[in-house]
Amino acid sequence: MKMSNKKLVLWNRAGCESCQQLKAQLANNGIDYVSIDVEGKNELRDVLEAKYGIRHVPVAEIGDGESYAAVTDGSFEKIQALLQA
Repeated sequence: MKMSNKKLVLWNRAGCESCQQLKAQLANNGIDYVSIDVEGKNELRDVLEAKYGIRHVPVAEIGDGESYAAVTDGSFEKIQALLQA
C-alpha cells in the first residue's frame, strides 16, 4: 500500500508480542516502515519518554517531513488512517 510521501517509523523491541503482531499487519498490507529497536537501549526509551511520556513499545510515528503524528497504543487501524489522511 503506497501512501503519498508519508514515512512510518516503528519503535519496537524483540520479544514484544504486540510489536510482532503490528509488524505482521504492516507486512500483510504492504506498508513499508523504518524499524527502531529499543531492546537494551535506555537512551531510545528516554526519547520516547521525552516525546510521549511513555517508555513502552510499539510506537508508530507517521510523518511527511513537515509534521508528524504518533500512535502509542499499537492500533493498526489508527496507523492506517494516519497514512491515508
